[in-house]
Amino acid sequence: MPPPSDIVKVAIEWPGAFPKLMEIDQKKPLSAIIKEVCEGWSLGNHENFALQIADATNFYITEKNRNDIKNGSILRLTTSPYQTAVQLHERIQSSSMDAKLEALKDLANASRDITFAQEFINLDGISLLTQMVESGTDFGDLLSFTLTAFVELMDHGIVSWDTFSVAFIKKIAGYVNKSAMDTAVLQRSLAILESMVLNSQDLYHKVAQEITIGQLIPHLQGTDQDIQTYTIAVINALFLKAPEEKRQCDEHIVDILNCPLTEMAHILAQKQLRSIILSNVIRSPTPINDEMAHQLYVLQVLTFNLLEDRMMTKMDPQDQAQRDIIFELRRIAFDVECEPNNGGSIEKRKSMYTRDYKKLGFINHVNPAVDFTQIPPGMLALDNMLYFARHHQDSYVRIVLENSSREDKHECPFGRSSIELTKMLCEILKVGELPSENCHDFHPMFFTHERSFEEFFCICIQLLNKTWKEMRATSEDFNKVMQVVREQIMRALTLKPNSLDQFKIRLQNLSYTEILKIRQSERMNQEDFQSRPILELREKIQPEIMELIKQQRLNRLCEGTCFRKISSRRRQDKFWYCRLSPNHKVLHYGDLEESPQGEVPHDSLQDKLPVADIKAVITGKDCPHMKEKGALKQNKEVLELAFSVLYESDEYLNFIAPDKHEYCVWTDGLNALLGKEMTSDYTKSDMDTLLSMEMKLRLLDLENIQIPEAPPPIPKEPSNYDFVYDCN
Repeated sequence: MPPPSDIVKVAIEWPGAFPKLMEIDQKKPLSAIIKEVCEGWSLGNHENFALQIADATNFYITEKNRNDIKNGSILRLTTSPYQTAVQLHERIQSSSMDAKLEALKDLANASRDITFAQEFINLDGISLLTQMVESGTDFGDLLSFTLTAFVELMDHGIVSWDTFSVAFIKKIAGYVNKSAMDTAVLQRSLAILESMVLNSQDLYHKVAQEITIGQLIPHLQGTDQDIQTYTIAVINALFLKAPEEKRQCDEHIVDILNCPLTEMAHILAQKQLRSIILSNVIRSPTPINDEMAHQLYVLQVLTFNLLEDRMMTKMDPQDQAQRDIIFELRRIAFDVECEPNNGGSIEKRKSMYTRDYKKLGFINHVNPAVDFTQIPPGMLALDNMLYFARHHQDSYVRIVLENSSREDKHECPFGRSSIELTKMLCEILKVGELPSENCHDFHPMFFTHERSFEEFFCICIQLLNKTWKEMRATSEDFNKVMQVVREQIMRALTLKPNSLDQFKIRLQNLSYTEILKIRQSERMNQEDFQSRPILELREKIQPEIMELIKQQRLNRLCEGTCFRKISSRRRQDKFWYCRLSPNHKVLHYGDLEESPQGEVPHDSLQDKLPVADIKAVITGKDCPHMKEKGALKQNKEVLELAFSVLYESDEYLNFIAPDKHEYCVWTDGLNALLGKEMTSDYTKSDMDTLLSMEMKLRLLDLENIQIPEAPPPIPKEPSNYDFVYDCN
């Protein structure tokens, strides 16, 4: 007969004694269990003791988490969180430097547990640590462990960041601003500044007045990638939280002065931040890790978001300064001097302007300013056109004159094309959207030029003109040309070119003819026969394919996946791993210190969730961990990767998948476990691919074509290359 489910068999350790095997009744109060353990070792005052998990975490067992204790767990009897907090509170104030250092090490380790953290914070421990920092008497390891303990305690979200004084902020900023500082102290100081900025608008203003880009740049010029990552994270945090109306004009990232948004880009260019990141980070011999890639992606997104103001600004047809830009485009294209007001009749000048504006490809030939009242792209399109005309004048003139000499229906309208292309590029680069929490998709080529978006436009507008000619397009084909151009750009970007010149070369290899070949190849691979016998055969074998997909999803769940725990300090987050048992009965999961290499064994995952207890799988904004999140998390991409498992009495196991593929695998697999339909896009794609492959194999079999059991061997490399392929 199996043991009762409320009885858990564990081993309990006590220093200087043999471990004791014991059965714990989960129905009994935890205090009664601790009392029983203490009496077994003749220890009095059982209220001063507690139980811990005997592993690297040393987390305390409480009434809230006691159900996580599993059969075979090893526990440790130790002093209670309150007693430990009181002892450490006294020890870190010791006059002996060695004793103080050991106490701070123990405090930094113990502070990871929220039960201890609550007790230490109740003793006004945070204030004690901040006073120690403000006093400035500790250096080296003493200061390092003080800051580590502070970071761990604050990470629990118990204390508000708004409570800290200007003196404390100045001290932390001072550690960052010093030219020679201990690496560990510098790391933690940068982490604290990032958290302050992200979690408190008031502290953001105070931090911004203490830190300048000039003071942060030396940390990017070193070789320590962790320091570089923390530094870029601080810059990103200041960027993200800066009020748009208070972007600064001087060296500080944010100031109380009201300045145009474009001044942010100007100051970054002045300090050569882009070129320093390019030479010291992107082109460094050290491979870029995931966290650095994420921070570079965030910086890329926030930099492009500086364009949002212009993108959402309509042109005022009555604004003479804005109209002068259009006159400048006309002047450069046709090399004409601006006619004086008395030169010819008004009707003659209007006729001349209308003719030239038609050649420039504007929709409204009489008043081109009206073309820029659509948002997006608004004034950003006009900015791009002027940049192209001034910085690539020969190409600009060639495109305009070349098209003005064609027949009306075959000309590629430069004005209309530029407006639609600018809008397309903003969509591709997601200008105006918040960065995703899990994305690492940065493009090195955008860090190679101070005006990377404008240069990107200049390359793409020339591509558009080239593709127009290759397609022999007419005005009715405008949307078709734009679709091809989008495909060319997207395919070139997926190859992650290292420079804008490489991007040009990629585009040259993606001519319209090549796009047609790629499309034809993809259509052949996804060919779907529509005859009745074929459709009946598809319907017959579809259940087999669905079962195959289901088994694949369950097998992937058995392999498991590493998930990231999201919090306000993203870089400090821990990992956790979840996998399905081979018999498909239990979900095993547990915390990890770092991302694992390969699969994590079942026995190392302490927590279990029986599949029979799962009530439902919830996705998107309905998940409990997606409600009331901060600004950084309120974006579409994170919502698309979130799902939760509801079990028992309204308890949840919350997930944020590392990518869309893992999200589909897990939601499909969990739905399959619950006997529900798998509805993800990946399931539909896999179904189409496998069905098509199975259909082709069966049709080949009908033709008596022998299909080998094993694939043919890979041919050996030829001994010489002296051969010719006969194209005829």
